Amino acid sequence: MTAGGALANVRCVVAGGAGAVGRMFVEILLDAGARVCVVDARPPDSASWRCAFECADITAIGPRLERELRQADIVVLAVPEPVALAAVEGVALALAPGALLADTLSVKSAIVASLHAHAGHLEALSLNPMFAPALGIDGRVVASVSVHDGPRGQELLGLLRDRGARIVALGAEQHDEMTAVTQALTHAAILACGLALAELDVDVAEIGPVAPPPHVTLLAMVARILGGQPDTYWDVQAANPYAARARSALAGALDRLSTAVDGGDEADFTAILARIGDAFGDEGDHYRDLCEAIFERARPPARPPLQRRERPMT
Repeated sequence: MTAGGALANVRCVVAGGAGAVGRMFVEILLDAGARVCVVDARPPDSASWRCAFECADITAIGPRLERELRQADIVVLAVPEPVALAAVEGVALALAPGALLADTLSVKSAIVASLHAHAGHLEALSLNPMFAPALGIDGRVVASVSVHDGPRGQELLGLLRDRGARIVALGAEQHDEMTAVTQALTHAAILACGLALAELDVDVAEIGPVAPPPHVTLLAMVARILGGQPDTYWDVQAANPYAARARSALAGALDRLSTAVDGGDEADFTAILARIGDAFGDEGDHYRDLCEAIFERARPPARPPLQRRERPMT
């Protein structure tokens, strides 16, 4: 640790620093003593910034932004995938040799290929915080794909560890295969349940107060996605090259379940449960205990169910 912080006098640029993920990195860098400049196409929403703010488009680098990038030791692209991919070449050209170019995208195949193509003279690190920043970083997983390793990248990873993050090193393809299951499949299942509720013409205010813990938990997850940014969830589904396979497996699993129930017998249903159990292996007890803890807090709203609404005759 140097005087003033681990990154005292290190110059950093965070593109997309006005967003949730960008703000998290801004705070981490500032707390380490870095001199930070936020670059965002949106003007600052308050006067509470502890750092410089450049209202600019990271994909259209003008003279002022070019000077800022030329002096930067670390640049973090905390922007949506299309913006990051459009920005990499120009940002890399502006940076001095040996600077660190990092991103925070949830899909790695394309961005890592672009960093290999355009950032050979730089350190490059591709990060994915596997949590919503509002939850806090302590104890949370940050996936890390090392593209061009070096001391600046190790310093940044060290800062994340110091804040309590669990760094998991992955390859780009391995990352995308795993997030297709842990993110794309999960979100698809939640969204499909939410869409089914809508198509069944279910009134959540009517069923919520009498819903058992599994359904309360489901409603909470659907509501969380609805309260987020659509482009975040779109990127998870549309940009991941393995997401389509995950959605196809989900659709096939539902078809198999329907076949077992509608045209099979209890033995077919039991076989499905056994197949799922095989996938869990020895992890079943851990996740059952975790589910019990979650359900303990998954209580329906403290209000009586609403009077069932009359629906028009068809």
